[in-house]
Amino acid sequence: MPESKARAALTRRRFLKSQAALAAVAATPAATITAFGAAASTQATAKHAAAVPDYYDKLNVDKIVNAAGTYTDLTSAVMPDEVQAAVAQAAKHPVNLAQLQRNAGAYIAKRLQCEGALISCGATSAITLATAACIQAANGCRPTDIPHLIGTDKYQKNEIIVQKAHSYEYDNCFYMCGAKLVMVTTLEEYKRAFTPNTVMTQFFNAAEAGEISREDWLAVAHEHNVPCHMDAAADMPPIENLWKYTGMGFDLVSFSGGKGIRGPQNAGLLLGKKRLTDLAQANNNPRDGAIGRGMKVAKEQLVGMVAAIDWLLSQTNEGLDKEWRRRCDTIIRIVKDVPTLQASIVVPTIANHIPHLVLTYDPATLHVTPREARQRLLTDKPVIELNPHTGSARASQGMPAPTPNALVVTTWMLQPGEELIVARQIRKVLTKPESVGHLPPGGMPLPRARRADTPPA
Repeated sequence: MPESKARAALTRRRFLKSQAALAAVAATPAATITAFGAAASTQATAKHAAAVPDYYDKLNVDKIVNAAGTYTDLTSAVMPDEVQAAVAQAAKHPVNLAQLQRNAGAYIAKRLQCEGALISCGATSAITLATAACIQAANGCRPTDIPHLIGTDKYQKNEIIVQKAHSYEYDNCFYMCGAKLVMVTTLEEYKRAFTPNTVMTQFFNAAEAGEISREDWLAVAHEHNVPCHMDAAADMPPIENLWKYTGMGFDLVSFSGGKGIRGPQNAGLLLGKKRLTDLAQANNNPRDGAIGRGMKVAKEQLVGMVAAIDWLLSQTNEGLDKEWRRRCDTIIRIVKDVPTLQASIVVPTIANHIPHLVLTYDPATLHVTPREARQRLLTDKPVIELNPHTGSARASQGMPAPTPNALVVTTWMLQPGEELIVARQIRKVLTKPESVGHLPPGGMPLPRARRADTPPA
């Protein structure tokens, strides 16, 4: 047989065999195929799970017991099992990113009772995208014109009004979009600060100072038809805060996704007016040249954020608070007979609105200062992180008084049963300090000023 005919015959044979195979598959009951696929998938998943090493151990990274809170440098919250499962499932399939972003935002907006929503790369990203949206809305520019043409003769509108007491480290979110901050102190100054170049006003919800209330700040902005953004990064719980501030009329509100909501750490929410969240999305990834191009949120984190909202809305404020206080009571019961120790619970008003267990004692009697105790717990196994207000000489971020002679513990980020570990180690470090961890050579360094992580991460 000539070579060309041989190739043709071979091709026909392969084709006929393939058609026969397809016919056989078609004749197989769908349930059988599904069952086989499910079984194979389950077996593969179980085999894979058994084979995956603990990469923290492999990389020599200490796991910590988090009695501090949702601090970024402590990797914020641990996602609930339901959210972890949703993230793992999302990792198995590629999808169209724009469709996922759009549908996830619409779903969250409906659940959180607002017009529009966007899943951002953390709350800092949400603030940046909110700024870009307001600049674009005011100037009619393109996302690729931000920041280099903003504030020029072509696009002059770039002023954002902020109370001086609300200026903070995250002002860079505004500057990176080409904005200029106009600082005010009094209500009258605020009223006079609006110009044709005003694009947005900014309100830091957890600020502990400032003369102008939320209501007045919002009302004056809207008198001038200027959108008002609120940074509420760490201001959940209570759960209803997720729709309280948009319900008040704030045009855009930013939340962290990896704190109290317990979504992925690198996710956040921008909620508010749909025309503005749509513009924010236009400035977001994956648009080339946009200010948010590098603020990527992967499909796993997008789905994880949706799952976290579903999980959170299945909870109640009362149920969560009851569990956190039960853990506090467990710790109190184990340490209550330590000499001079007194226990109390403080709940900050806005940011990190959860029980803070304050264990006050006489360092001279127990021969260990709170800062030394905290250091010893950090250098023992397991590593325990106490709240950074431990041994603090000043009130800050919702703690109404200094705590120079106190350990401060939060229980909301503890895993089940870890309250017992924390309690026993605290008792041990207060009664036998030298048996727990160690202090740095030469003694404890001077306190380092650290701002509580209530602004966005």
